Amino acid sequence: MDLALTDDQRAFRQAAREWLDATVVPHRRDWDRAEQVDTSIIRGLGEMGFLGLTIPEEYGGIGGDYLTYAMAMEELGRADSSVRGIVSVSNGLVGKPILGFGTEEQKQQWLRPIATGEALGCFGLTEAETGSDAGSLSTRAVPDGSDYIITGEKMFITNGTWADVCVVFARTGGPGPKGVSAFLVPTDSPGFMRTEIKGKLGLRGQATAQLAFDGVRVPASALLGQEGQGFTIAMTTLDKGRVSVAAGCVGIVQGCLEAAREYAVQRTQFGRPLAKFQLVQEMIADISVDADAARLLTWRAADLIERHLPFGVEASKAKLFASEAAVRAANLAVQVFGGYGYIDDYPVQKYLRDARVMTLYEGTSQIQKLLIGRAETGVSAFL
Repeated sequence: MDLALTDDQRAFRQAAREWLDATVVPHRRDWDRAEQVDTSIIRGLGEMGFLGLTIPEEYGGIGGDYLTYAMAMEELGRADSSVRGIVSVSNGLVGKPILGFGTEEQKQQWLRPIATGEALGCFGLTEAETGSDAGSLSTRAVPDGSDYIITGEKMFITNGTWADVCVVFARTGGPGPKGVSAFLVPTDSPGFMRTEIKGKLGLRGQATAQLAFDGVRVPASALLGQEGQGFTIAMTTLDKGRVSVAAGCVGIVQGCLEAAREYAVQRTQFGRPLAKFQLVQEMIADISVDADAARLLTWRAADLIERHLPFGVEASKAKLFASEAAVRAANLAVQVFGGYGYIDDYPVQKYLRDARVMTLYEGTSQIQKLLIGRAETGVSAFL
């Protein structure tokens, strides 16, 4: 892997940072307090290319490489993880499976609106009783003539109350992963209901919803991929999604580093800047090392994706390390700030709250360890 970035990659990263610093960072505290990101930002995300980074130009995207996408997710994570989640889910968890498994008709219908920000997508996999054990989901899609009738519920769905289309995973066959299929369901379909989840610890500005399907009728053309292929679609999509989450966590670590460094230089105690105290320097050094290590693991996984090589284990390693590093970095940054780190006049307490969920979704840290352990030993702990 060549770690030297191209001129285009450096330019995009710089433009992304400048735009986010001007458009998102000044509002993130208010959005966090209100538990609501200003949805007018979505069109701007599309205009900047965030929502179409890895979508080909023929479908309205900019056809960017995956390393550039990872850098974009890092800048979004540094600015506001609630906004990063909008992009990661709509572009990554919805756009990518449509691109990889969809028919030409499905691509034409959904990819351009997603890439431009005219439409958002959500990923309907998790249920109240099935998180890590996605192969045991209970939502059902029953054939009815040339249609399917979908009945069930989904939980903790990012973009759920904003989305225009939902990738819904439902059981069309027997028990287990082989009985799961995927469908593209417009959210204005009769019987599609959504309730926003409030009171979250972090990602408070992000729309997170409980979805209910009360006999939602969709045509057979809504099937994404083949019947019984849903679990494969979900797992393939989540592998790439983990790289996106890892990159967002790199952004949290980087944001913690910048905030702690600036505060330590400016804040004085006992007549000298905090940065002159060796134990403060130690905390900042630990954050700095974690930033570089998480970034390199993430870039390695992104590079493998770009070169069409196996990347699943590397994605798990990147997601595991970067998410745990984000929690460590935010804890240390709060410590550098002292009491001021505990209030939202400064960003580090929000970084801490946002970082905590990164160890949970798109595969918990424990699931990532099981996947890595299986790859190392050849023995599955899931059986």
